[in-house]
Amino acid sequence: MTTRAPAPVLPERYLLSPDMIADPYDHLDALREQAPVHWSPLHHAWLVTGYEQVMSCLRDPAVSADRVRPLMDAVPQGAREDAERAFGILSRWMVFNDPPRHRRLRRVFQEAFAARAVARYRAFTEKATRAVLARKAVPSSTGDLMAGVAKPLPALVFARWLGIPPTDGPSFWYWNTRVADLVLGTAQEESEYRASLQALVSLEDYLGALVARRRAEPGDDLISQVLREGRVGDSVSEEEFVGMLTQMAFAGGETTSNLIANTVLALLTRPDQLAAVRAEPELAQGAVEETLRLDGPSKMSIRTAARDLDLDGRTLRAGDRIFLVTAAANRDPARFPDPGRFDVRRSGATHLGFGFGAHFCIGAALARLVAVAAVRTLVCDHPGLTLADPGGLTWQPSLLNRGLTALPVHY
Repeated sequence: MTTRAPAPVLPERYLLSPDMIADPYDHLDALREQAPVHWSPLHHAWLVTGYEQVMSCLRDPAVSADRVRPLMDAVPQGAREDAERAFGILSRWMVFNDPPRHRRLRRVFQEAFAARAVARYRAFTEKATRAVLARKAVPSSTGDLMAGVAKPLPALVFARWLGIPPTDGPSFWYWNTRVADLVLGTAQEESEYRASLQALVSLEDYLGALVARRRAEPGDDLISQVLREGRVGDSVSEEEFVGMLTQMAFAGGETTSNLIANTVLALLTRPDQLAAVRAEPELAQGAVEETLRLDGPSKMSIRTAARDLDLDGRTLRAGDRIFLVTAAANRDPARFPDPGRFDVRRSGATHLGFGFGAHFCIGAALARLVAVAAVRTLVCDHPGLTLADPGGLTWQPSLLNRGLTALPVHY
């Protein structure tokens, strides 16, 4: 039987309750202060909230990233018959694999995701940013920045980068939205699970056909680049490659959309920081990095103890679930001076907004490129940009993601 440490004085709070979805930070700060490694009976998981403790887990091979089985366990019984192929696809996502397989899968994309390779898309990203804003951010108008800018802009860039023909865009992004519901835990009803599972299968079928097309007709895109390097069929199978492409398709848009919206919200609610970016547009990079630290698009990642381990005086048993709460670790005062302050000029300690080590987000350079271009253009070219409904903002009910449902603004 697993030995649990005594619970802290702090009362248990359900992380998916409406008040915690709206603002989890006070509770997470208190939890980190009292018990940075805490067994939560309510979540049946360890909540790891201290920076050093999260880093220790990210470095420890005993802490496994394989969580496909828990995802499948959450599927309603009536939808299980649809799940076998879909979860086979998820098992090929490198984010759900440990070394050495994770390392082998990741190496296939390493060159394509390098900063110098991503920089080739800077001109296209800036052109796409201007085009989206010209249509959706008309001066003196009011609109939903999330729906009008934060979602379509990454979609344009990521589709171009993957080589998705514009005519295929609507289906491609519909499948991605449904896959996000499955992976991020927002699918609740059996019908929603069935739609998400089928979308993942449809996405794989589509990308498999696109790989075949790019073999015959190479282009200037990620798929063509990787095929030219000759690793598909050598270090990874075609099935593994297509499975990983479904991860690439899912991961980029959702994270980057939320990063754009969260950064704009952070600036619009802090006039001094907004003024700093407008005076020095290069500080848009600092604004994006500070958002990743203070209120980023990812609240936590889920791991499993592959074997017994000790962490900060607690004994974690093989099979235990572990929530690595980077949203709390990124506000640890032992690591970040004045951690609750949003400072676009902050330097020093490395935040964990994109993870760390072997599982550091492979698409971080592209996400940063798109987010910085969007934020810089929005705040610098739209001097009248203000929140239209500051008190009416709501957040997506997700354990993992931190994303607004909408961001109404005056342009």
